[in-house]
Amino acid sequence: MKKSLFALSLGTFVLGMSEFIMPGILSFVADDLKISIPDAGHLISAYALGVSFGAPVILLSVEKYRLKSTLIFLVLLMMAGNLSAAFAPNYYTLMACRFISGLPHGAYFGIGTIIASKLADKGKESSAIAIMVSGMTVANLLGVPVGTFLSHNFSWRVIFGFVGLLALLSVFAIKILVPNIENQTTERLLDRFKFLKHLAPWLVVGATFTGNCGIFCMYSYINPILNKVAGFSESSLSILMVIAGFGMVAGNLISGKVCDKYPMGLVAGIVQGAAAVFLTVMWLFSFNPVVAVVMTFCCTFCLFALSSPQQLLIIKHGKGGEKLGGALVQVAFNVGNAVGAFLGGLPILSGCTYNASAAPGIPFGILGFCLFMYFHYRYERQPKLS
Repeated sequence: MKKSLFALSLGTFVLGMSEFIMPGILSFVADDLKISIPDAGHLISAYALGVSFGAPVILLSVEKYRLKSTLIFLVLLMMAGNLSAAFAPNYYTLMACRFISGLPHGAYFGIGTIIASKLADKGKESSAIAIMVSGMTVANLLGVPVGTFLSHNFSWRVIFGFVGLLALLSVFAIKILVPNIENQTTERLLDRFKFLKHLAPWLVVGATFTGNCGIFCMYSYINPILNKVAGFSESSLSILMVIAGFGMVAGNLISGKVCDKYPMGLVAGIVQGAAAVFLTVMWLFSFNPVVAVVMTFCCTFCLFALSSPQQLLIIKHGKGGEKLGGALVQVAFNVGNAVGAFLGGLPILSGCTYNASAAPGIPFGILGFCLFMYFHYRYERQPKLS
């Protein structure tokens, strides 16, 4: 691996920790701040809303600056948000810190994708982008379980401080290892939005939103599902989060290889359909510990099996606006997370058990399946259609 790509992946590792740590520590935060678990779920939504607001605003505000300089600014913003969260005195301050932590997320992916493709050897652009994204999957495999362990044995505040320090390390890695790359954007501002006149990117964005919304209805409450429904002890949650993280890594790697051989829209559609089935099983049978663990793996597998095709499809169908397109997918991903966390909390607030949070996600998974299959029919089976 090129050292420059390692530096970029360290940044996505920090983003992965920032974004995905909350489901694993939700009950610890709720107990410490004396709030309900559905209220704690809004902290997931706050991060996602920060992503949605920050991606377009930051990207359009830094057009005249070097890509490397912008990347360093974004990581410093990650550091500030996470270190502030570690010392947040109350729920509302923590929510504001989560919003700040989410601001650089989409912009980092948009700019990091461009840098990775420029640093890649000819014909290896997709592999370079996959290396950059791999930091997020490794965060879920290793970082999130460690964070859950630290939260259980010490305090949830420790993990936010740890992520903040990792962000500082990432700043130095990018400064030292990533070469200066000029921002060669020559198009007028409005020209960078022209790709949105076509249907294809909207189908990808819509399917990204629905797919992540569906899975996050359940995954936002994975901690209490495994603890209070499936009957696992709190001390075992860190091990179970390793299984969830392994599902994400496996989904990312296997999907990438499959998409090299088969149409990406078709692969993504099949994954979305499978996710709807897995959510149904989780809703109905998660009182069985074995089923709960297997479905946790399967749902997280689907979550990141969709990541590569979504990112690559928006680049392919976003000519002239690749940077904004890459950020837009991250916005859709995180708005889906925010809406999913909210909708998944509604059955719990109405008195249902925590596994009922999976139920609202099922129709979103089905809708995502339909969107991707239509994309496949229109742009992959009949690519001449506009």
